[in-house]
Amino acid sequence: MHVIFPAGPEDALALAQVHVTSWRETYRGLLPDSFLDRMSVPVNARRFSKSLVTPAEHEITLAAADRDGVVGYAAGGPSRTRLAGEAEVTTVYVLRRSQGHDLGRRLLTAAARVFADQGAKSLMISVLRDNIPARGFYEHLGGQAEAPRKEPGPGGLLYEVSYRWADIRALT
Repeated sequence: MHVIFPAGPEDALALAQVHVTSWRETYRGLLPDSFLDRMSVPVNARRFSKSLVTPAEHEITLAAADRDGVVGYAAGGPSRTRLAGEAEVTTVYVLRRSQGHDLGRRLLTAAARVFADQGAKSLMISVLRDNIPARGFYEHLGGQAEAPRKEPGPGGLLYEVSYRWADIRALT
């Protein structure tokens, strides 16, 4: 059984551990090993702590936990494209050991509900073009893929694909 809740500053270390572990589990072979190996839980914990103490307007972080602790999270805010009424989920990560239990969908839909309550009408999320499992997940949930685009990332330019839900209510 998993619970989803708004993350607070006291969750920073657990979120950082999920972040670093899930990146290493998910992006090995898609991003340079040297980058993944250098990722730091303490550095990410400081970043989470700062953003959770003073979040930007309409920015959210939801955590998912089981009896052993935090196993996933979703975060986001206003769309980076600044389209009126559009929110963006910037991250959805679930530890591999907790995948396959509908937790990713629950995190995404919980974030969509919060954004809809804030007045968002549409939602977007971006994913690495070559992250086929994640792309299939968003397509299964009804996300409409846009053409891949180049974005700066670890090791140089990477290709990302944005998925959009023109009507956020499709997820809520």
